[in-house]
Amino acid sequence: MRESVKRAAARQLAGLALAGLLAIPLAVFGPSHINAQKGDVLQGEVRIVDGDTIVLGETRVRLEGIDAPETTQTCGRRFVGQWRCGEEATRHLVRLIGAETVKCEDLGLDKYGRTLGRCFAGSTNLNAEMVRSGHAWAFVRYSQAYVAQEAEARAAHAGIWQGASTPAWDFRARAWASAETQSPDGCTIKGNVTNAGRIYHMPWSPWYEKVRMDDSGRGAAKGKRWFCSEDEALAAGWRPALTR
Repeated sequence: MRESVKRAAARQLAGLALAGLLAIPLAVFGPSHINAQKGDVLQGEVRIVDGDTIVLGETRVRLEGIDAPETTQTCGRRFVGQWRCGEEATRHLVRLIGAETVKCEDLGLDKYGRTLGRCFAGSTNLNAEMVRSGHAWAFVRYSQAYVAQEAEARAAHAGIWQGASTPAWDFRARAWASAETQSPDGCTIKGNVTNAGRIYHMPWSPWYEKVRMDDSGRGAAKGKRWFCSEDEALAAGWRPALTR
């Protein structure tokens, strides 16, 4: 009996030792390894997705702390009528960048797995200038970084503050809810194969309604496919539609 106990104790000690050895890589390479890219400076060829999203090289970067009108959005003018604030937000970002080199500080990932960045065109802080000019809201749900710039734009009745407008996050929520009633299993993102490759469209995309889905399920048919999230679309090798 004593011999059996000794053997059991030996096995337990060996197991603990093995567990300790296995734990070393987790301690050394765990959180620090996962967040190794945070704080890096990203740069490369720049493409504009919309007023708050760019692609730098191979990295899609969401401008942290701001939310620009979606491309299909319109906003009220100061006295009467509407203007295409979403399209103008994209054009304004293009103007801010011009021929300058764009660099972004990697601020980590948001809850959707997108890279967040504080981005500069030369010495111009793109995040701050988009809000100050009235082409984006300060995204106070996630950041207080650009509250002062928003107050400045509001006081000047600049851009989106010249008349009535719907914050981009509410606009997206309404578009998603409407699309859910017409898509299979609530998977509202449309993917289709074009001459430019495999592209996906969010419910607020200017091309969303033009993409006619041929299948009732989620599987691909004639180069078209439904996705439930952007992460799923990106993981499958599809990319977001660019507005220009």
